Amino acid sequence: MHFPRMGVPARTRTGRRGQGLRGQCRVALFTNRSCPALLLLFGVAGMMLAGIFPRSLSAQAAPSITNGEKLPNAPNPAGQADGAASKADSATLSGTVLDTNGSEVQGATVTLSPASGNGRPISLKSGSNGEFTFAALPAGRFTLKVSGKGWGTYVSPVIQLHAGEFRLVRDVRLPLATSAVVRVEADPEVLAEEQVKIAEQQRVMGIFPNFYTSYDWNAPPLGPKQKYELAFRSMIDPVTFLSAAGIAGAEQYVNAFSGYGGGFSGYAKRYGATYGSALTAHLLGYAVLPSIFHQDPRYFYRGTGTVTSRAMYAISAAVMTRTDSGRWRPAYAHILGSFAAGGLTNLYYPQADRGASLTFINGALSVASYAGDNLVREFIIKKFTTKAKASATQP
Repeated sequence: MHFPRMGVPARTRTGRRGQGLRGQCRVALFTNRSCPALLLLFGVAGMMLAGIFPRSLSAQAAPSITNGEKLPNAPNPAGQADGAASKADSATLSGTVLDTNGSEVQGATVTLSPASGNGRPISLKSGSNGEFTFAALPAGRFTLKVSGKGWGTYVSPVIQLHAGEFRLVRDVRLPLATSAVVRVEADPEVLAEEQVKIAEQQRVMGIFPNFYTSYDWNAPPLGPKQKYELAFRSMIDPVTFLSAAGIAGAEQYVNAFSGYGGGFSGYAKRYGATYGSALTAHLLGYAVLPSIFHQDPRYFYRGTGTVTSRAMYAISAAVMTRTDSGRWRPAYAHILGSFAAGGLTNLYYPQADRGASLTFINGALSVASYAGDNLVREFIIKKFTTKAKASATQP
């Protein structure tokens, strides 16, 4: 169809008004000669459509990501397990790392692993107050392992977590590492001096010395210095002088060792002989010979067992004693000391009373009296002795 370039047919111009206007626009659209406003309107509409439709199409083409889904290779949040459940169904595990004294441990390595062994463990460090928290955990069974520098390792029992549960793990305590154990050995001389101080405080009813009884079965041995120190201390005790005075008075009363005579002179001789005999026996039996034979002069309180077994032990301790190394051996020191002291009495007892019989009698009486003293120590005087604290009896 051919349209003229100039003008419009007369019938169009004389036709109805509405039809003429539509015809003019239609013709102008194709001839580009008239109706610029209409062309502008169509152009703007086209540009808008061109801008809107591609955007809508691209939005429809993009894949949608629902809640709970994540992109491939996206990292897990800290403390979150693989395959974590939704927020409503996830579990939380929390606790505090402590040491053996109950103090918080900072920087300990806390590892949470599936009990089945299938799955990747999660590790984190305990905070400044020893706290740790594992969030967004799926329901399941887990084990907790905690370790730290200078500490041992704590491993929990299997922990069952349920969906939506908040579990607080209690009593997570790190033991000391084996390599961290410090071995402290005190000076034997210091320990022995402590034993002397303990012995000097032991008195029956607060008056009579009970220096040679040890209420600690595992007490450390005395050194030579301490053996002499304790022997001299017991011999200068006021009770020792009073005991010698009493014995001398009894001998004066029955006129024992009549060669000494009577009166003050006889009493003084008896007193000197009694104290001298005790001093000699004590030094030899409790200091000199024990240092030579390395034997302990003390009686070790047993405190356990039947009455018969304890009595037999007390009596046998008069002829058996503990060595400085802790073994039991014949009491050479005490036995030889008793008879040696008995022999020395021949130097100052009256001429008529001297001889081998005096040596034997005095030695035998000393051993027998020691057995009697042990029975009293074992069954009677402990409850009346001050500072008698048995830290360890015979096992």
